[in-house]
Amino acid sequence: MLPARTDAELDAMRDAGRVVAQTLAAVRAAAVPGVRLRDLDDLAQTCIREAGATSSFLGYKPAWAPTAYNGALCLSPNEVVVHGRPSGQRLKDGDLLSIDCGAVVDGWNGDAAITVQVGSHGSADDARLVTATEEALAAGIAAAVPGATLIDVAQAIDAVARRYGYAHLPDHGGHGIGRSMHEPPFVPNRPHAGLDRVRLHAGSTLAIEPMLLAGGERYRHKKDGWAVVTADGRRAAHVEHTVAVTDDGPVVLTLP
Repeated sequence: MLPARTDAELDAMRDAGRVVAQTLAAVRAAAVPGVRLRDLDDLAQTCIREAGATSSFLGYKPAWAPTAYNGALCLSPNEVVVHGRPSGQRLKDGDLLSIDCGAVVDGWNGDAAITVQVGSHGSADDARLVTATEEALAAGIAAAVPGATLIDVAQAIDAVARRYGYAHLPDHGGHGIGRSMHEPPFVPNRPHAGLDRVRLHAGSTLAIEPMLLAGGERYRHKKDGWAVVTADGRRAAHVEHTVAVTDDGPVVLTLP
């Protein structure tokens, strides 16, 4: 059974989420043609530090990773779906950039992601992909109510992806969140067997994060072992919020 967060714990998660939201807003504004991905990460580290928080990502090393993570952001341009690392790569006009951020306040985590079009020459295809991914996130959040199960969340996200004709990153998804950035359960973006056994209740906290691909669902990892890249080179979008399930409906904790 998912743990039920107290009001005080949800307040702490909301504080962490506010830091994440403010950091993403600052990075969004700075994501212009010519800026280096490393510069965006430096900005994020400054924002998180000045808010009295710490980064959830910096130094993070899950069992599957070859190295500890080297930034406060995952910065994933164009065909990179998720887990793109900060580097000296400079953004170009027309790029599509996914920005993922996590922060910790008083031991509690917030985690959110946005996808932005860089510069003034973004394509209509990219705009449609971002819109679909944001709508999928909104649908998944709306389904996160007491008594629902994870299959309800997955079906809501998947229905939007299907309506637009986009693929999912097949074996990636959201997660529980609280004292740790990644906690059980895995929160998939399309339904599969067993999800109806995980029931939501007031106080449950989830990071819901659709990742939609403009082409097929096949992917590969870059040599760094972190970045996930579409196999066909088509673009992808990733958005995320940390959400609390309450008796009054879902509450997004990663808002300014």
